This record gives sequence, C-alpha cells and structure tokens, in this order.
Amino acid sequence: MTKNYMRDDIQHILSGTSQVKCHHLIQTTCSFLKGSQGASSMVKNQQQYKEEETKRLIQYVNDNNLWVDNINIELYISQGAEQKVYLKDGTTVLKLNDTIYYANWVDYFHNLLLNNLFFPDTAYNLLGFYKDLDVIYAVVEQPFVKATEKTDLNVVKTFLENNGFRNTKNHDYYNEELCLILEDLHDENVLTQNGMLYFIDTVFYIVPTKKY
Repeated sequence: MTKNYMRDDIQHILSGTSQVKCHHLIQTTCSFLKGSQGASSMVKNQQQYKEEETKRLIQYVNDNNLWVDNINIELYISQGAEQKVYLKDGTTVLKLNDTIYYANWVDYFHNLLLNNLFFPDTAYNLLGFYKDLDVIYAVVEQPFVKATEKTDLNVVKTFLENNGFRNTKNHDYYNEELCLILEDLHDENVLTQNGMLYFIDTVFYIVPTKKY
C-alpha cells in the first residue's frame, strides 16, 4: 500500500465515507459530535470544551438508545488508568474507556478508527455507552488475545519502523509522512501469540495538518 493511498484511506475513514461494518457507530457518533460542535466552538478552555462535548454526546446517546446496561461486572479482568476490561466470552472482551487520555471524544473515536485500519486483527467495535455515577464510558468490544510468550519490544520497534513509524522515546512512535503519533506500546499493550504481534491497546494522535 502506497503512502498516498494510505493517507487517502485515513481521510475516508475519519470523514465517515468508508463502508466498514465495525466502523459504523464510531463514525456516526464522531460525525454527530463534529457537526454539532458549534455550541462549544467559542469555549477556549479544554476542560470546558470536553464538558460541553460530553453533554452533546449524552443527548445523542439518549436520542438513539445507545446505553449499554448488561455488563457482567463479575467477569472483570483488569483496569488501567484509562479503562476497565471485562471478559465477554471466550473470544472477546469488553473495554470501558472514559477518554482520560484524550482532549476530547472525537480524538478518542479517531484512535479507534486508526487502530481498526492499522491493526484489523484487534479491531474495536463500539457497542454503546455506559454511565457509572457521573462518568461516561465508551463500551467497545475487541477480540480476546491470550499471550503465549513475552513480547520482545525490539521486535515491536522493528515492525513499526518497517511501516514508517520512528521511535521517538521509550514506547512512543511517530509517522512523519502520515502525521500520526502512536504511543504507549509497552509489552502489556502489544501481546505476542504464537510469534505474532497483536496491538490490543493503541493510543493514536493525529498531528494537525493540511493532509487531513
């Protein structure tokens, strides 16, 4: 795949014009937030902007009946700074993410779309949203990957560099041609199963540019 083709593919996915099943709800929700952001366009404080964006998201979820209320908390697996993980069945997990790593919800949805483009073996499917007290979580389903061996981070580095991502520091990478940052790729976020790498927790950021 050429760099220009990949850039075009990214543009189609982020704009919602690609037709990929697991992208649908992610794209439609993202498109709604982009289209209704005028109410918050004058808010300069990042926290205030996200609060206004979350209010619009809640209204969208209410209007479209997108609340998920059947999560079995007894199937809890783990919890990180940004999400809670539950085993759904023998092949998939549910992840509840409150977007703490992202300045806004749109950036989080872009991360999901980019993950699905670059790493389809661990594609996210947005099922809806969950509310716990005053915290809103996106509920995504992802294939369950059981590691069979410890991940060699040098192998991860080589793989990413061969695909245009330069290591900038620690576990963070940057693709200058595509203007993408990819962070936090330590051995708990990239698993190895039978010699194959599986990127289960990606953190993509788009660098603002005329390309997108």
